Amino acid sequence: MSTLSSSSPLLWSDKRFHTWNTEMKEQFGEKVFKVMLDAGFTCPNRDGTIATGGCTFCSARGSGDFAGRRRDDLVTQFNTIRDRQHQKWPNAKYIGYFQAYTNTYAPVEELREYYEVILEQPGVVGLSIATRPDCLPDDVVDYLAELNERTYLWVEMGLQTVHESTSQLINRAHDTRCYLEAVEKLRKRGIRVCAHIIYGLPQETHEMMLDTGRAVAEMDVQGIKIHLLHLMRKTPMVKQYEAGLLRFLEQDEYIKLIVDTLEFLPPEMIVHRLTGDAPRDLLIGPMWSLKKWEVLNGIDKELRSRDSWQGKYWRGR
Repeated sequence: MSTLSSSSPLLWSDKRFHTWNTEMKEQFGEKVFKVMLDAGFTCPNRDGTIATGGCTFCSARGSGDFAGRRRDDLVTQFNTIRDRQHQKWPNAKYIGYFQAYTNTYAPVEELREYYEVILEQPGVVGLSIATRPDCLPDDVVDYLAELNERTYLWVEMGLQTVHESTSQLINRAHDTRCYLEAVEKLRKRGIRVCAHIIYGLPQETHEMMLDTGRAVAEMDVQGIKIHLLHLMRKTPMVKQYEAGLLRFLEQDEYIKLIVDTLEFLPPEMIVHRLTGDAPRDLLIGPMWSLKKWEVLNGIDKELRSRDSWQGKYWRGR
């Protein structure tokens, strides 16, 4: 990576943002990919503990539409997904990604069984655990801190938006303060945090979306995932769309939002993702999102045309 300069761009390999691939090669010296798993969890936002119905954008598979089959045990899931991805990357190591639903929403003894069996698989160099900020009791954080001492660990937490009006509209069932408290709790134990946000949520303006990105830039988080909102069939958000509460972002609009965001992110923050995937048969819109590489290439092109890069306007906390 080059040195920050006001006249020349920061580069991570051939990219103008701090990519996950670059970080993995720096950490492990080779390609590392995530193996997406469904351990059979549910969510307190679905089972009535704090709310019912789940987030209005969330699919029936708890945002784990590309994870392994829930009916299969974790080792079978791991081998199936790993072998499928090996067709693209035959020489790689793996991070077990507990993706579907809320993956700390169980007693520690149960979590230990799930996580440890994946760590035992050949070639696994770490874990990534997706969860909610309201599902991190002290004993779970103690165990995560233990894991963090002996493997490469990320905790991925959905923030989605910093606007409480939007959070209520999408039935998020936690506020920004809850999120910040969870980040502080994890960071006190030295655990890496990746913040998930969504651009294109109902009734959010361009500036509201950037407010969320700016808030993440100021947080003590080490990674970010920026998702494009996908409207999927059989989700509660379909009714919001039919009521006129949701407008799909245009492709060029989204690309400019991403580049606007990258410019004010700290350069050390690792960008895990800049768009998202949805199953073609479930997707209502925006349909241009299916052209993932076109979107990613558009982001690269916009960065070059602006002569910009991640952190260009970052001035520190």
